[in-house]
Amino acid sequence: QLQLVESGGGLVQPGGSLRLSCAASGFTLVDYTIAWFRQAPGKEREGVSCITGRGGSTTYADSVKGRFTIAGDNAKNTVYLQMNSLKPEDTAVYYCAVQYGSGTDCYITAMWNYEYWGQGTQVTVSS
Repeated sequence: QLQLVESGGGLVQPGGSLRLSCAASGFTLVDYTIAWFRQAPGKEREGVSCITGRGGSTTYADSVKGRFTIAGDNAKNTVYLQMNSLKPEDTAVYYCAVQYGSGTDCYITAMWNYEYWGQGTQVTVSS
């Protein structure tokens, strides 16, 4: 059974850091493209970052460039999202999702292409 489990969310002060994890089971991430999305209260879900499982090509939303880093650990079948310099506007439920196939690039604009989703983890940035 294919499953994605996010962890690592929590409450952090502005300027702080968190590392989210997305652990996969039932399939091998190297064959997929993996993305992080987030949804804040009252807002639409938006793409944050993605990484190709085989080549490690990455994409970031403009709002997180220079602050967030996505990385994969194929040995652990896990993808991480390191979030630094967090801002209150980063507050949201963060989801990881995958789509089969690992091409040259990845995209976070077409979330409907992502076939499997985790349950989400809450990130709250507040003083």
